[in-house]
Amino acid sequence: MNNTFEIKGQYIDIVGKRIFPAAISVQEGVISAIQEIPAAPQHFILPGFIDSHVHIESSMLIPSAFARLAVIHGTIGTISDPHEIANVCGVEGVHYMINNGKKVPFHFFFGAPSCVPATTFETAGASINSEEVATLLDNKDIYYLSEMMNFPGVLFKDEEVMKKIKAAHAVGKPVDGHAPGLMGEDAQKYIEAGISTDHECFTIEEAVDKLSYGMKILIREGSAAKNFEALYELIDDHPNSVMLCSDDKHPDSLVLGHINQLCARAVAKGLNVFNILKAACINPVVHYQLPTGMARVNDPANFIVIEDLTHFKVAQTYINGQLVADKGQSLIQPIDEKIINQFDTTLIKVEDIQVDLGTYPTKENKIAVIEAIDGQLITNYLWEDPTITDGKIISDTNKDILKIVVYNRYHPAAPKMAFIKNFGFQHGAIASTVAHDSHNIIAVGVNDHEIIQAINAVIQEKGGISCVKEQELKVLGLPVAGLMSKDDPYMVAEAYSTIDAMAKSLGSTLGSPFMTLSFMALLVIPHLKLSDKGLFDGDRFKLC
Repeated sequence: MNNTFEIKGQYIDIVGKRIFPAAISVQEGVISAIQEIPAAPQHFILPGFIDSHVHIESSMLIPSAFARLAVIHGTIGTISDPHEIANVCGVEGVHYMINNGKKVPFHFFFGAPSCVPATTFETAGASINSEEVATLLDNKDIYYLSEMMNFPGVLFKDEEVMKKIKAAHAVGKPVDGHAPGLMGEDAQKYIEAGISTDHECFTIEEAVDKLSYGMKILIREGSAAKNFEALYELIDDHPNSVMLCSDDKHPDSLVLGHINQLCARAVAKGLNVFNILKAACINPVVHYQLPTGMARVNDPANFIVIEDLTHFKVAQTYINGQLVADKGQSLIQPIDEKIINQFDTTLIKVEDIQVDLGTYPTKENKIAVIEAIDGQLITNYLWEDPTITDGKIISDTNKDILKIVVYNRYHPAAPKMAFIKNFGFQHGAIASTVAHDSHNIIAVGVNDHEIIQAINAVIQEKGGISCVKEQELKVLGLPVAGLMSKDDPYMVAEAYSTIDAMAKSLGSTLGSPFMTLSFMALLVIPHLKLSDKGLFDGDRFKLC
């Protein structure tokens, strides 16, 4: 491995707001000199991109495979919250992610999950208490306390919640937030508890309010939640207090791009390029005290070469002086890894998912319906006229109201059903074991036979996603915790693209049906969701 070399180009001094021709010397993986020269090639050299908040598990790839794709787009590191696998496998799952990530040249900065399980109104595969959180935070491989989703617990000073926050403060590590819609006095109280970031803002008014109390805002643009258009002005208005993140990114979209795409979109909006790059490359390093450096003298040689400042096409990526991506090709080698999982449930029958009118929440002869919103994690709480056959509530494609099912995957239990609007399916069904945050089995479809077929397909794989269309069935197995594959990332991305296209062919207009479905069991995001214990009112924070 040659990590002693010289490279020339237009060096971008982001902090100093200068671009100049330079010769950069690297000695044993460290930048030893940056010398201004009269002329240099017209490509640009700058610090690598950092995703300031991402769940690696949502890529359906183990960390080593995620890295192989990310470096192509100039990403050199991620602030990674492993609470998805933690909800399935507990502390063992956190260590699994750390250990696998160490096997490749990439900077994974994992946090200690703060909310496992996320709520008491669902069944998870594990729990992590305040003592276990404190032990994780003492680990040098843990950089922060992951998103504190239990904001009511913070506001009411729940003892266990406060112990976790205090444990992070005691070792000088930041605490990430998760407080959708929280504003005013409540936002202030939440922030004053020592929580320093939030990635859940979906209006600029909410973001500005939180900024006024000293919080940093992570502008999120993932496969499901897309907040860039609402928040991009913050990059110029608050350049020291914003970062860029994906939160959740499916493999097909990761193949196409990462943080580099947000930089290109921000430039197209007319924003200052130095402010954009500060959000993408510098602010995460400063806030999380990362050892990656900022591509300065005596920093580790973590930098990228890009062709221009318009499209941000990445030519090369270097990590600790090692060339890890070149001209769109990843040079990171695949890693074979063991499988860990928690899966213990039985196949399901049509009779198990039928819904009697008398057992379902109603008001003035109308039924409670979840309204999914494309590009958002929040849902609306609707009351709609039911369609009834033989005393059973059924899906109605004419009204775009479909049955949704959540089925416990950790031990045998009766499934729970509800109804949902905006999936748009005219036929077929989809199912998945990626269902935030407890990752039980979740499915939606137009009739019971296809729903159970989709569910049973993922049960037989002990985790995965499936789609049923007439007589056709496609399944992508995710044997690692029911969340990830250890296969080649391009193969996983292609398989996901195929099954995603099949799901869209059922009639859906959603940008990402599987990603949207995965959040319909996320109880900590309002307004109406479904867990394995029943329909959940996120505003009253109780089962319906």
